[in-house]
Amino acid sequence: MSSARVRAIRVGYAVGALLLVVAIWELVKALVPAQGVSIGEQRILPRTTDAALPHVWKVFTVLGERDGKGTVGETLLRTAGFTFGLALLALLIGTVVGVALAVLMQRFAFVERGLLPYIVVSQTVPLIALAPLVAGWGGKIVIAGEPWRPWMSIAVIASYLAFFPVAVGMLRGLHAPSKASVELLHSYSAGWWDTLVHLRFPAAVPHFLPALRLAAAASVIGAVVAEISTGTAGGIGRQIIVFSQQATGDSARLYAAVGAAALLGIAVTGVVALAELVLRRYSRPAGTSGGAR
Repeated sequence: MSSARVRAIRVGYAVGALLLVVAIWELVKALVPAQGVSIGEQRILPRTTDAALPHVWKVFTVLGERDGKGTVGETLLRTAGFTFGLALLALLIGTVVGVALAVLMQRFAFVERGLLPYIVVSQTVPLIALAPLVAGWGGKIVIAGEPWRPWMSIAVIASYLAFFPVAVGMLRGLHAPSKASVELLHSYSAGWWDTLVHLRFPAAVPHFLPALRLAAAASVIGAVVAEISTGTAGGIGRQIIVFSQQATGDSARLYAAVGAAALLGIAVTGVVALAELVLRRYSRPAGTSGGAR
């Protein structure tokens, strides 16, 4: 099967899934009572009023409504662009930190045994609890005479989520080369650095790329949650809060903002897809049957 046909099938599946979601949305809107369905005091189906569940076309048409000096669509585009930049910065920071930690743990077994459990445990700390701490600590930091900016706190918080899948995935990839492959390079007097560059890094690419996709999604989630938690204006996270406060009789703007945040995640993942194109030659490296230091 040609690559063009494969891409067409993938696009078709994506479009079909979107149409299915729209159909289910409108079916629920049409069939479920306005106040939902309850058994006793427990609601089992949601309310379907416009304040709770607007029509799909209303979510799209609301983009042309006025919002301040522009339209809702312009507001969402501006705020999503702000969060997009922060998510990319967080992804970059998380990737650098994750790769550095993976290399360090691969090089020294005692570091892996001592550090890896704490890396795993670090992801159990809720961002809502972490965000005020980072913002408070950042307020006391001055870098090259410049005070700490609120967007820096958002980037740090989002990178906190992004580094974890990269570190774990990269570590697994660095351990992927077989013992025979490592010994072969050693027989040619290759040191640890040469083995890392010429064998372990290429072998880690198939593990690194899926981890990078997870990190991209995590960076968007972290940026949105951090904007909400720290109250930083200008991003899509804060805009969701603003529209939710305005959604008294019609929640179409709120749903449009949530949809914009979802598209933002797709956009960041698209940037990762570019990295996959560059690293495609390493997608199936040889000599990765086992693990060796």
